[in-house]
Amino acid sequence: MPFKRTIIASAIMILTAACVAYIGHGEEIYPNKPLSSFPTNIGQWTGLPDKFDARIYQALGVDDSFLANYRNPQASSVQLYVGFYQSQREGDLIHSPKNCMPGAGWNIVETSIETLEVPAGNKKKVNVIKLVLQNGIQKQIVLYWFQSRGRIISSEYMQKIYLVIDSIMRHRTDGSFVRLITPVLNGGENNALSTLKDFAVQLMPILNGYIPS
Repeated sequence: MPFKRTIIASAIMILTAACVAYIGHGEEIYPNKPLSSFPTNIGQWTGLPDKFDARIYQALGVDDSFLANYRNPQASSVQLYVGFYQSQREGDLIHSPKNCMPGAGWNIVETSIETLEVPAGNKKKVNVIKLVLQNGIQKQIVLYWFQSRGRIISSEYMQKIYLVIDSIMRHRTDGSFVRLITPVLNGGENNALSTLKDFAVQLMPILNGYIPS
């Protein structure tokens, strides 16, 4: 079964690359506002902008991005990263933490789907991906999702499938990746997850002002 899944995943990746390279032409899609103007105050959270090493940005192939470390009055912390890709036609596909984190020394010990209730009229339910990471005695909780062309996507496979569909039907391959990380401290994993979900619910309406639908 693992071999079968690997073959299916490889086939999807090859099909995705072939379709978007052949069909997507002349894309001029940009963020609604530059991500450099992203707010550092979100509810009770105050953020300090940060930067990755230049080599990481080169590897990501991202066109615009925002990285910041937020804290609230209770001393909880969340790292936010938003990466925007104008086009995914030429090999600059959105990277998944499932590929990047193990290379940084963090082992994925659990992966699941979490549901958020986002204020949008009558509270909209949104699914996102959750990872539990461990490096020695340290643990982190990660929530992430793909926010692309009006969709919030909680699956790497569906992200690629929608990329093919939209490259054909809409001639668009732009997309964004949103990742939240918080450490697991004395409050345990449940407390860390609650912190991330609280931040994510406040974040999502703001993202809609930056990421094109």
